[in-house]
Amino acid sequence: MASTNTSGGTPIRVGILGASGYTGAELVRMLLRHPNVTIAALTAERQAGKPIAEVFPHLAGYGLPDLVKIDALDWNALDFIFCALPHGTTQEVIAGLPSHLKVVDLSADFRLTDPAEYAVWYGHEHRATDLQKEVVYGLTEFNRAAVATARVVANPGCYPTSSLLPLLPLLSKGLIESDRIVIDAKSGVSGAGRDAKQANLFCEVSEGFAAYGVGHHRHMPEIEQELRGVAGRPVTVSFTPHLVPMNRGMMATIYVRMTDGVTVDDLRAALAARYADEPFVGVTPAGVNPATRHVRASNHALIGVTADRAPGCAILVSVIDNLVKGASGQAIQNMNVMMGFGETTGIDQAPLFP
Repeated sequence: MASTNTSGGTPIRVGILGASGYTGAELVRMLLRHPNVTIAALTAERQAGKPIAEVFPHLAGYGLPDLVKIDALDWNALDFIFCALPHGTTQEVIAGLPSHLKVVDLSADFRLTDPAEYAVWYGHEHRATDLQKEVVYGLTEFNRAAVATARVVANPGCYPTSSLLPLLPLLSKGLIESDRIVIDAKSGVSGAGRDAKQANLFCEVSEGFAAYGVGHHRHMPEIEQELRGVAGRPVTVSFTPHLVPMNRGMMATIYVRMTDGVTVDDLRAALAARYADEPFVGVTPAGVNPATRHVRASNHALIGVTADRAPGCAILVSVIDNLVKGASGQAIQNMNVMMGFGETTGIDQAPLFP
């Protein structure tokens, strides 16, 4: 077991399901420095029986448990679960967990509140509809109170996180029009997961830049669901993701039309006011646009606001690390809130540069 408890209390016993993927490895990396956590179990169905160092050599030397199959776990020996399993495999697993376990799910299986909408976008019926009613959507900065009392939290997708952080405050205050939102988003290749896929081979990705999921991507309904909640009416966004030949990082360039009388300075001021007390979200000064390198390997998000040449329009630039604020870092942020720890505990490291 690996523990870094320095708080004087008993650390909680954490299990990571799906520890052999990129988000699982990021969870381990960040939890190793969390003073209130013991990493007590790691699962990986195809890698079961191996030391984690054989799968991720950078995690050698920390006394971590070996990888095992999920059905080999003793749930009574755990207090908290991070579920980093592939999409479509999680619902029945979480529904079958003992009720004493709190869970953050990093897959998409519980993000959509409407099971019928889930079936449309994911191609099969939801397999845990009763549990879905209890799940809280874990965009921490906006659902903090609900996350604090939840047993199961659906961690947001990386694209939705980078898109919603700039859009929700502006839409909720009526500063932008709800029917003129265009999201042009880009992700590093780690966002596609660690499984061997021809499209993700070096020669397929390097020296290129490609759109995918054009016109129909599973993050569309997730983004629209949350925007609909603050707008009070249906919202349809134009969203196109792109794969960029870099390991990690995400940028959403968002085009919006301001409502009558609103200026770009108003948008920037509203975002700055909304995030003034948030530890992980910042707004850049006028004339400064953020870059992915400004948040690399951190749980931070940065938002820039610029006037468009088109009258009454503005351009929002939002950056996160897709594996941290877009996945594992936000998951730990949610765990901290659920367990009553300081929200920044274990995830307050500065960005890595260069």
